[in-house]
Amino acid sequence: MRIALHSLCVGLLLVVLQAHARADDGLAVIVPPGHVLTTLDAPTLAAIFRRKLRVTADGQALVPVNLRLTNPLRTAFSLTVFGLEPAAMETYWNERYFHGVQPPPVVSSAEAMLRFVAATDGAIGYVPACRVDPRVRQLMTLPLPAGFSFGCDTPERP
Repeated sequence: MRIALHSLCVGLLLVVLQAHARADDGLAVIVPPGHVLTTLDAPTLAAIFRRKLRVTADGQALVPVNLRLTNPLRTAFSLTVFGLEPAAMETYWNERYFHGVQPPPVVSSAEAMLRFVAATDGAIGYVPACRVDPRVRQLMTLPLPAGFSFGCDTPERP
């Protein structure tokens, strides 16, 4: 009985510590709850956000969405996924524009990102891991680049 109780307490402590670590660390890549993607790797994520991969294998359109160019979360995402600052992608998007490819739509905040992703079939976005809520499903967590931290103790304005 004592061993079972001890195991239960240790198990609960691990769950709390994992939830706390996940909530405070990283960027969550999010999709609507019914999205067909269930897993994702970094090269595929980069292809989606570069608009080189525009539909899933079963035909669902992919709708990547970004935060504003000056948002520190977008900078962290861009550095992690592309190894570049968001402004460095301008030449890429200028070239793609002449081939009829528009850059991803832009929203103003993590809350706006959550709302857009939750309401848009095929959407894929990113928020601090601690901002994930039941409106969306988290596909993966990306590590934050050195020097970046996104505290989630204070509510964000939309």
